[in-house]
Parts: sequence; structure tokens; C-alpha cells
Amino acid sequence: MPWRMATMRAMVISRFGGPEVLEVRDVPRPEPALGQVRVRVMATAVNRADLLQCAGLYPAPADSPSDIPGLEVAGEVEALGPGVTDWQRGDRVMAVVGGGGYAEAVVVPSRTLARVPEGLGWVEAAAIPEAFVTAYDAMVLQAGLGPGDTVLIHAAGSGVGTAAVQIARIIGAQSIGTARSTHKLEQARELGLTHGVVPSESADGPQFADRVVALTSRGRGVDVVLDLVGGAYVSESLRALRDQGRLVLVGLVAGRRADIDLSLVLRQRLQITGTVLRSRPLEQKIVAARILDHSLQHLFASRALRPVVDRVLPFHEAPEALRYVAGNASFGKVVLTTDCA
Repeated sequence: MPWRMATMRAMVISRFGGPEVLEVRDVPRPEPALGQVRVRVMATAVNRADLLQCAGLYPAPADSPSDIPGLEVAGEVEALGPGVTDWQRGDRVMAVVGGGGYAEAVVVPSRTLARVPEGLGWVEAAAIPEAFVTAYDAMVLQAGLGPGDTVLIHAAGSGVGTAAVQIARIIGAQSIGTARSTHKLEQARELGLTHGVVPSESADGPQFADRVVALTSRGRGVDVVLDLVGGAYVSESLRALRDQGRLVLVGLVAGRRADIDLSLVLRQRLQITGTVLRSRPLEQKIVAARILDHSLQHLFASRALRPVVDRVLPFHEAPEALRYVAGNASFGKVVLTTDCA
């Protein structure tokens, strides 16, 4: 038993490449330092960033494991580091982490944890942190989305997309979503999506701006764009914005480069903001945890907000889960459960 407690199972990146590079290994069980807790991981959700980390394109922060992916977890507090007084062993928690979620345990700064809402199981809890914090932070805190506004949400069927659609509905905003299939848009409508658009493809890239503008009040354009795609979507998104509209760029699935008409940005006084949770300093990650605990906690407990889970797989099938996410067939989150659950 002492040997078992000193080690844990983890999905380790054996070399850079596709999902097949992940291997189950026994690794040292981390010990919490000052202000940290160790969480026994019951479930972790899969993100596209995990694919990038496996490929060597998205390195983990210096304070996170470099060879174990996983950006969000749900589990029980297992051990307390020196100075931790805000949690007790056995508390049910969830968190966005810098990495290391694909393991039986992970060490987390205590103030970045949030409580699992009443009535939610481990799978649902694991599907909350990254998706809902990203959506709320980007749309509401950074872009200032409010009641009566209209937001364009790209990849509306993704984890962040399904969270964004629900948050927009809760605050009284209209939402227009894009997705590659009408089926995903129909599913998103059940969450509160107002309108859906499947972008058409042309030699110049995806086309959707004109149709989006036509769906807005008096054809003035959208107030906010939540861009989870990047690439050529950025220039089209700018065309869909109203005067003084705000675009928040969160993902780069379609590529890191875009051809932007800067005169449009100047003429309409547009704002473009880039954001990512993983590389933020500790203080800002603490703020993200407070979003879950104070702004959204009661909405999950009342089921006004709900995490959308497409598929649940056991921990050792992480490579298959990553391949499924890479295939763009999922709606909502894919979750891995450990033997601890």
C-alpha cells in the first residue's frame, strides 16, 4: 500500500505526435506545497489544447507537468499543503489547471478551486470549468455582453460554444451560432441559440458575415463575436460586427494567421481582444475560480445552466477520446473517468 500511495497512474506524452503518443505509466504522486492541495481526480474533460500539447505545439506552464495533459478536473481534496485553511479533505471540488489532469491526482493552488455544485456528479462537474469560465470571462467580463445585445458564437457545438449559448440566454442576449452542420445548430437551439448559420466555403475562405448581419436588428451587425476558430473566420467576423463591436479571439483551430481589413477596424472603431486561461498569472486564475463559485454556482445548482457531455470514456481510452474530439463529431464535452470515481 505505501508504494501505491507514493505513485499514481497518469497518461504521459511519450513523444510528440498524435493521440497515440499517450501511454499509461506509474509516476510519482505529487505532494502539495505551501498554499496547495492535492486533488484525487475523479474525472477530467478533453480539450483541443490537449491535442496541441501532444503535438509539442502548446507547452504547459512552468508550474505544471510538461508531459501530462489535462486542463480541467473534478475530484476530492486528498491532501492539504502548509497554510491551507479554506478546504478540508473530502471536499468535492473542480478546477481549471495548467496541466496534469490526465492523472489520478493533481496538485492545485487552493484558491483556484471551486466547489462542485449541489446535485452534480463527477462527469458533469469535469465538463464545467474550462468551458464556462472561458465563455463567461470572454463574453461578459472582457467584451461586456449584456441584456439586449447580440453575440456571434463560432463553433457553437463545442464545449465553450455550448456554454456560451447558455450564458447568453441567461443574461438576456440574442445569440447567432455557426457550426459545420445543421444538426449541431439544431442541438444548440435546445440550449437557447437564437439563430444558426452554416458557413459556406469559397476560394476566399468561409462566408457567413452577410447572413449574420441580416439576422440582426435593422441589419446593424452583432455587438460581440466569440471566435473559437481563428484563421479566416476573423476577417469575416469583423464584417459581421456593428460600429464599436468587440471580437474576442479564444481559439485558433482554423489557423494562426488572418488577412484583416484594417480600414474596417478603424472606420467602425472595432476592438479585437485575444485571451487564454492557461498562461495567466495565479491572481487571474483565482479570479476565474471566483467566477465559478460566485457568479455561476447557483445557476448550475438550479439547472439553469448545465454542462453538455457528448461522450464518457474510461481513463485508459484517452487516445481514443482525443481522436474523437479531433474528428469534430462531438457536441459539447468529452469526459474521461478514472478508477478513483
